[in-house]
Amino acid sequence: MKRAAVVGGAIALAICAVYGIVQAGWSLSASLTGTAKTEQTASAGTAQSASAAPSPSPAAAPLPRPDLIAEATGSIRPAAPLATSATAAAAAPPPAPTAAPRLAAPACANRNALGVARTIEIDTAGGPGFGSQHFKTYDFLRDHEVVLTFDDGPWLGHTPAVLKALADQCVRATFFSIGKHATFYPDILRQVAAAGHTIGSHTWSHADLLATVKKGGPDAAKEEIEKGASAVRMMAGAPIAPFFRFPDLRHPPEMLTYLGERNIASFSTDVDSWDFKIKKPEELTRSLIAKVQKAGKGIILMHDFQKVTSIALPQILDQLQKNGFKVVHMVPKGTLATLPQFDEAVRNENKLPTLAGNKPAEGVIRTISE
Repeated sequence: MKRAAVVGGAIALAICAVYGIVQAGWSLSASLTGTAKTEQTASAGTAQSASAAPSPSPAAAPLPRPDLIAEATGSIRPAAPLATSATAAAAAPPPAPTAAPRLAAPACANRNALGVARTIEIDTAGGPGFGSQHFKTYDFLRDHEVVLTFDDGPWLGHTPAVLKALADQCVRATFFSIGKHATFYPDILRQVAAAGHTIGSHTWSHADLLATVKKGGPDAAKEEIEKGASAVRMMAGAPIAPFFRFPDLRHPPEMLTYLGERNIASFSTDVDSWDFKIKKPEELTRSLIAKVQKAGKGIILMHDFQKVTSIALPQILDQLQKNGFKVVHMVPKGTLATLPQFDEAVRNENKLPTLAGNKPAEGVIRTISE
């Protein structure tokens, strides 16, 4: 009887093992089939991207994907697979496998604050473009909705003033930071991250990438993009979004293709504040609100680098609210995977005054008497 039980058990184990092997074979076959289809799709997509890359003038973006943008606070549809070519996959790592962290809505002591009306999640696979000045395919804003974006920071005095104005109205924005500026003021960039704003990148030194490609070739422009992203990620001390804005909104076609291979979204604008030319806060407020009212909605481009913006922003937010506009906050589906060689290049910068251990100020300076 015991022998029969042992033999029976052995047979059962063998059957389970065989079934497991067969099942694994099915899974492997399905995986390989899916991979082959994805690679075939990627080859076609890459060829199309290379032949139809947008020029610096307004150009059409890729065909819409309904899964690209989702309400971050609602049900999120899974993204359809969108791979790059085998060459691009070998040259650059995929995005970070972990999803971007989700932050709760900011606690707001101001009952009459403008606030965040909606948070949307953006899938950056394939490098979609946003902002009707250059990219017209994806329009996720409803009537009287705006996205607040700030370029060229972080900067001493001005960025903290912008952060205070945003906090007073309980709104969140997207900051496209310059890598070199991030190394000057890492503590300020960390304040941006701690406040729950989205952080993207804006090159290493705000170089005109059209001129960079013409003078030094695509590799020089890639270095500006990647070194800037590495610096912003390192100085922020937290994952950043795979969001990028070209300096002066000048888009070399080959760099748009490259960002697509890196799964980084490009952001233009719908409403440009021109705050780098307007020097009076009252004039900036009037001009910007008039533009927003005419457009009816849009991604607004401002600069936390500009003093006039830091002064005018409380009035701008107040006027947006009085005119019935609502703020939408953009968050990424995933985080940016920086490239090791450019991380190392940032560490090796011998002219950067803030990289010695990259300690926060309170770890370096303290008051011992007053």
